[in-house]
Amino acid sequence: MMGSSEEKVVAVIMVGGPTKGTRFRPLSFNIPKPLFPLAGQPMVHHPISACKRIPNLAQIYLIGFYEEREFALFVSSISNELKVPVRYLKEEKPHGSAGGLYNFRDLIMEDSPSHIFLLNCDVCCSFPLPDMLEAHRRYGGMGTILVIKVPPESANQFGELVADPVTNELLHYTEKPETFVSDHINCGVYVFTPDVFAAIQGVSTQRKDRANLRRVSSFEALQLPNRSLPTDFVRLDQDILSPLAGKKQLYTYETMDFWEQIKTPGMSLRSSALYLAQFRFTSPHILATGDGIKSATITGDVYIHPSAKVHPTAKIGPNVSISANARIGAGVRLVNCIILDDVEIKENAVVIHAIVGWKSMIGRWSRVQAEGDYNAKLGVTILGESVSVEDEVVVINSIVLPNKTLNLSVQEEIIL
Repeated sequence: MMGSSEEKVVAVIMVGGPTKGTRFRPLSFNIPKPLFPLAGQPMVHHPISACKRIPNLAQIYLIGFYEEREFALFVSSISNELKVPVRYLKEEKPHGSAGGLYNFRDLIMEDSPSHIFLLNCDVCCSFPLPDMLEAHRRYGGMGTILVIKVPPESANQFGELVADPVTNELLHYTEKPETFVSDHINCGVYVFTPDVFAAIQGVSTQRKDRANLRRVSSFEALQLPNRSLPTDFVRLDQDILSPLAGKKQLYTYETMDFWEQIKTPGMSLRSSALYLAQFRFTSPHILATGDGIKSATITGDVYIHPSAKVHPTAKIGPNVSISANARIGAGVRLVNCIILDDVEIKENAVVIHAIVGWKSMIGRWSRVQAEGDYNAKLGVTILGESVSVEDEVVVINSIVLPNKTLNLSVQEEIIL
């Protein structure tokens, strides 16, 4: 076996597709969800830059159902910026989370990597990948899963798992269980050895054999829904993790940092806050500073794109991210919000717990705000692209679809 200095690592990031991000509307009308900016960087930029810290990283693949042209610009600019080859691969039909990986096995194995990372794009965490790889090598198994401890009442929304407290071996895995199994959940970040391909192949072969059995036994008849799955459709959780649990092949690595799933616009605002807070430790130079004399007063973690213009009398933060070419007028107050490209916010307007869509305009003395409950349907106010809020209009706990003009105040409404 070659020394570890020779061993190459490949990372695969699952980015989903246009039919998947429906809960992310109206923001996903304009941009593939993985490219939506969190803390001023596209969502998928965060896992990609975390991969950059893996020793001997040879290649990063993004796998999804979006058209290649939607990712072409991003992929070329990030490859140049991080000096690591990033490639987008389009799946022609759904193969399941493990089947998608298997579908591109020849490309993934091209550099003969010793390890393959698999990450989901819509999770927000610190991605402790080098530590995870080190633990995985120590365990000597086929795969290691990143896990986190959550409050017991919220665990059943995720894949719950039980691991051996001493060896960290995965003993039991259940996807979204009916009853409480464990307060440790799957973070959607994995590292595997290439043996994972044989395991996926095994599921397909087993299905083919089963389909070929002429007589359906009574047990099989009870299992009918499973039999009707295409043989090349393999789910990571039900088909790989659950059956291999307790067989000394899968292990867990617990993160003590933060973790969130980014399914809704509200959660993207929460995730943006978590990434801004992480920048405070990893790259503080990215964050804005200002005392209200030459530049705006900044409190807490704030990102301002270099091309944005912010009036020195504005008060910004905490947790605010302002994208390219935004214009923020005199006396404006921004708290816990994402301001997207080309937005104009006029004098003395207030934005709290909100996402303001591309090219939108908020008039003088207007207020766009919400309670800030990330899980509630209208807990964060969202303005789609090119929404105009006229002077002195108040928008509270509402979602406004693109190209609307509001000249009257609204509360608890979805404006179609």
